[in-house]
Amino acid sequence: MDRLIYTAMTGASHVLQQQAAVSENLSNASTPGFRAVLNTFRAVPLVGEGLPTRTFVVDSTAGADFTPAAYQATGRELDVAVQGPGWIAVQGPDGKEAYTRNGSFQVTPNGVLQTRTGLNVLGDGGPITIPPDTEITFAKDGTLSTVPSGAQPTSVVVVGRLKLVNPEPAQLDRGGDGLFRLKDGSTAQADNNVEVVPGSLEGSNVNTVEAMVNMISLARKFDMQMKMLQTADSNARQASQIMNIAG
Repeated sequence: MDRLIYTAMTGASHVLQQQAAVSENLSNASTPGFRAVLNTFRAVPLVGEGLPTRTFVVDSTAGADFTPAAYQATGRELDVAVQGPGWIAVQGPDGKEAYTRNGSFQVTPNGVLQTRTGLNVLGDGGPITIPPDTEITFAKDGTLSTVPSGAQPTSVVVVGRLKLVNPEPAQLDRGGDGLFRLKDGSTAQADNNVEVVPGSLEGSNVNTVEAMVNMISLARKFDMQMKMLQTADSNARQASQIMNIAG
């Protein structure tokens, strides 16, 4: 009887965790550059004396879906989309280097180039600073140039270059903040082959229809696990009554 309880109990718990992951995907369906979270179930035997037949159900996070998403032209000078494989290096909340494909930037009053969430965008030499009263343009290789407002186009000044990297997807690990980092804690080398599309943003690769269907399926799985627990409880009560009668 307790074997059924182990399976149903852990199954219900991890269905709730998967529902949270699907909810995260749905909430980021319109976030530029977002990569959908993937989850799978797997069975793990319970190790211990007298427990060789017991099995836990666990949620095995498969990682992220790195399928490219559609690009949308915005015409905004501070928007860039990574073309093909690659990532934009930013300074995470912990001060360490992290990677994103969300290329919607802003400039702080102090002239620091940041993401819309307030993270410093990294260049070859660290955070990039923009001179005041200038117009900004991005080249395909990530080079950032400025022209003083009202000046002739010949007055172009290169102020930095985005650090664009392209590590293997298997080397990346998603953090709770939605940023990706190398699993070994190191930093990736800049890749000159990575290019960006100025004036555009890459959308989220979340399939909203698939995510909604998955949410409904998980709700049904949760109901099934709860019914299994109720069945186990009913069987235990009936077995107890039979034992009392036999006694």
